[in-house]
Amino acid sequence: MSITLDTVFAALADPTRRAILSMLLEDDMAVTDVAEPFEMSLAAISKHLTILAAAGLIQQEKRGRVKWCKLQPDALRGASVWMQGFGQFEPVNLDAFERFLQSELAPPQSDEI
Repeated sequence: MSITLDTVFAALADPTRRAILSMLLEDDMAVTDVAEPFEMSLAAISKHLTILAAAGLIQQEKRGRVKWCKLQPDALRGASVWMQGFGQFEPVNLDAFERFLQSELAPPQSDEI
């Protein structure tokens, strides 16, 4: 289970990937539609989608000549259950959680001048 959690949390660590997941909450989307709001290449978006698919968070399928992305919400169940075990994470705010981790992992500031 820890490998799956590691993979899911690694995929969720990137704000672009979280934005993609939010977009896919609405409906399935073609890869080109997923890429549209981002200022990055289609190849870069494809790499993000590959990471999300490897974590089981999305599924990709080819329909004719178009590759479509579909959210797999059950993939978040394990991460949600793990976080709820701490009790303080009722509604999970991943952006706030990321800021917390960054502040905790930041190198200590030297007070010496």
